[in-house]
Amino acid sequence: MNSNYLKNKQSTLAFLITLGGIVGGILVGILVGFNPIYVIALIIVISSLVSFFSSFEMTVLSLLIMRSSLDILSDYQIPTAFALGIIALTTMYVIIQLLTNKPVYTDKFWWFLVAWLVTQGLWVILLPLGGLGLGGWALSIAIREWVRLFSWIIIYLLILQLKDKIKPQKIITSLFLGLIAPFTAAFLQLALPPSLLPSLLVYENDIFEAGTRLNGTFGHPNTFTTFTFLFLGLTYWKQKNSTQRKPWLILLGVVAFFFVSTKALVGLMMLATFLFCIFSRNSNLINIMGGIVFFIFVIALFASTEFGQERLGSIAQTPLLNPDIDIWKAIMLSKTDGNSFNWRLAQWTYLLGQWQQYPLLGFGLGTGKYISTNGLEPHNEYLRALIEGGMMGLITFFIFLGGQIVYLFNVMRSSFNNKMKQDLAFTLIAILLGLCVGMITENIWTHTTLFFYWWTIMALMSWDWEVDEKSAL
Repeated sequence: MNSNYLKNKQSTLAFLITLGGIVGGILVGILVGFNPIYVIALIIVISSLVSFFSSFEMTVLSLLIMRSSLDILSDYQIPTAFALGIIALTTMYVIIQLLTNKPVYTDKFWWFLVAWLVTQGLWVILLPLGGLGLGGWALSIAIREWVRLFSWIIIYLLILQLKDKIKPQKIITSLFLGLIAPFTAAFLQLALPPSLLPSLLVYENDIFEAGTRLNGTFGHPNTFTTFTFLFLGLTYWKQKNSTQRKPWLILLGVVAFFFVSTKALVGLMMLATFLFCIFSRNSNLINIMGGIVFFIFVIALFASTEFGQERLGSIAQTPLLNPDIDIWKAIMLSKTDGNSFNWRLAQWTYLLGQWQQYPLLGFGLGTGKYISTNGLEPHNEYLRALIEGGMMGLITFFIFLGGQIVYLFNVMRSSFNNKMKQDLAFTLIAILLGLCVGMITENIWTHTTLFFYWWTIMALMSWDWEVDEKSAL
């Protein structure tokens, strides 16, 4: 009887394997018919699912490294699929941990993020009820934006589950492997003519010619700018706290080179803010001179090309530096002069007029570009928060930013016995303030990859950091 039972069980298993193979083959065939890249995505999903539970720590680190190379595949919705996959895997992991009476790590700041996300959901609920500036047709847009924000706190939660499994210093060091793909793509963009590059690696629009600005594996040079800005700060921190500083100093120069090669004026604003914050804490003569030399080096690199000189010269044709040009004249000039700052002034003026129609609650999450006449994002995150959420939305946005700064200051105060962690908290404050300045003229809120890595690092700040010189390398 037992032998018959085993035979039947083996036959059933063989049938299921055969059936699975047939279904899998049909599915792969269908995916190939649509696009071969979907097959690659399917293989990655299956392998990630298997390895997620067999080798949790290594899988999470691999996913962190992989994220920086996915924006180039946005046309195939790969970054979206990746975010949904992270949400699904993390949810499964948490459920299994709870069912098996194993710990699920959270911290106070994660609950702050959850509370903030819940408030953002109010704008999703109000949209189909007619409480906002747009109707129910924009509900899918608001839901998509809310899910994107939800993925941020999920990656924070996922990283918390690595607590006591991997040293935080090693997690941050592994993030630098995420520079390989973007920097390789950027080097190819720099070394090869656009005609020899795959179409995915060519950034081109109506204003800038292909090849004049580097975007690496990102959809836009400004997105690459904020990504390299984050790692510029992290490299500075590593160089300062490492026992072997020369390799990190070399990497700092490499990151600075690609940072400048994006030709983004917003990058110079963020860098100046970052250096000012660093000076405010380390105000000795050597540090000040070093920072000044580094900033001059960056400006020199920026102005070393004709395109960079044109970008810097365009500032003189704005109300910022030209007293003969007021805001209204700049708006009129924006129609013909191609000056990006004057163009922004025109867009901001229009959007402020639109906001006055729904001043308290705005138009709804993710709807900023649908309010613009040109279908583009507002290019000012404070104005975006005002348009999409009204005065209430702007207040919650300031609470969101201010909460991070307060949290990092508290980490600094409580880490007096661990200089490495204390320095990282201050470095993150300097980076965040730089991003806040950049938000005046740039759509940083839409730079999902930047925040993927940002929340990864923020999740480490509540951990107990052991003093380990080897892990500081």
